[in-house]
Formats: sequence, structure tokens, C-alpha cells
Amino acid sequence: RQLESVCLRGRREGLRGGKLQPEQFLVFGARQILTELKRRGLELYLASGTDEPFVKEEAALLEIDHYFGPHIYGAIDDYKSFSKKLVIERILKENHISGAELLTFGDGYVEIENAQEIGGLAVAANNGSGRVDEWKRQRLLGVGAQVVIPDFRDGEALVQIILER
Repeated sequence: RQLESVCLRGRREGLRGGKLQPEQFLVFGARQILTELKRRGLELYLASGTDEPFVKEEAALLEIDHYFGPHIYGAIDDYKSFSKKLVIERILKENHISGAELLTFGDGYVEIENAQEIGGLAVAANNGSGRVDEWKRQRLLGVGAQVVIPDFRDGEALVQIILER
């Protein structure tokens, strides 16, 4: 059974009706970094803890679905066996990629830790304000983030550094 929170439903309705704008829900510079990653030929995957049909709909409403094509993943109906780790494992298995090939952008310690566990590069974008929250920075570094940034305002430089890794 798919569960949908009131907050998520309200956000989707606001986006559909034009009362809310996509940029209100994207970390500053996210669209630019997605564009830069695609321009450089990287295959992008979107993973979320939200039920997959809602993730796909919201990606479309946020006008970012075209960056990911068919690679939008979310929670499955069997919520008892769901975890972000399983979503990451599904992405690796279905797309025949190794953990070392995975670059993860996230704001929570679970996905950062999961990416680190499989040998991926974990970049934590923590608030979108242009300034790093030191408490969150320490927590994210503690679970394996190799890079912690407040947002993507220097996205092109960040992509260059990542690709030189």
C-alpha cells in the first residue's frame, strides 16, 4: 500500500496548480549541476525514500525528470523490506555498475553512509544557504562524506574536481 504524507500531497498539488514553483524545492544550484553532469555524459539516477510513483511524479513537477530518464527510483510497495540501501543496491544491479562508479549527492547521513559502504564518492549538500552548518557537516563527515558543501552554487568547479578524482 502506498502512503502519501499530507506535506508531500500539498507540495505536489501546489506545483501542479502553479501556486508553488519548482525552484522552491531544489537545493540552490541543483539544476545547474545536473545540467553540467549530463553535458559531460554522466548517467544520472534519482533515489528517494518516497514511494516510487510519487517520486516520478514529483520529479516531473520539479522539471528534473529529463535528467534521469528511466532511472528514477523510490520505495517499493513492500515497505517492510524497503531501505535506501536497497534502492542503491537495485540501481547498481539493474544498471550493471559497481559501487566505486557511484557518485552520491545527498543531505542525510543514511544515503551518505550507504554510498561510502559500497566504495562510492559521497558528496553531502547540506542546506542550500551558501553556508555550511557545522553540526551537520561533522555528522556527515563522520559517516563517510568525502565532501560537504552547503549547496551547488559552484557546481561547475565541483564537477571538475569530482571528475579529476
